Amino acid sequence: MASNKTKPTSASVTEFLNKIEDPKKKSDCFKLIEMMHQITNQQPKMWGNSIVGFGQYHYKYKSGRQGEWFLTGFSPRKQNLSLYLMCDLKNKTLPFHRLGKHKKSVGCLYIKQLEDVNTQVLEEIISKAVEYTKSLYP
Repeated sequence: MASNKTKPTSASVTEFLNKIEDPKKKSDCFKLIEMMHQITNQQPKMWGNSIVGFGQYHYKYKSGRQGEWFLTGFSPRKQNLSLYLMCDLKNKTLPFHRLGKHKKSVGCLYIKQLEDVNTQVLEEIISKAVEYTKSLYP
């Protein structure tokens, strides 16, 4: 069975983020670091070459696939800030209706910039997603 290709590295998160040319996106990334650090009480760590992750847990699926992953994280992609939330984003208890301008997929939340969303609601969503992940993988 193939192993997960995205793994924690020793690369510098600060150096990675300082390479972002768009000053607004760079500022938003540093704000996300503060927010996710407060929520997880974990230091940011590079996962692969483009994801900033917080915390870590071991998962094992019914299929037998298993590995390590981060509790929450983000990546400054060209089009959006991709926030990784390891939960079902269709969950009705997550207040996306109060968040503001966003898109979502199964485990990712996409926002253009932090000023497009209510950051208090974003904190609530991230907190609930982290708690859910911890409950699944104690």
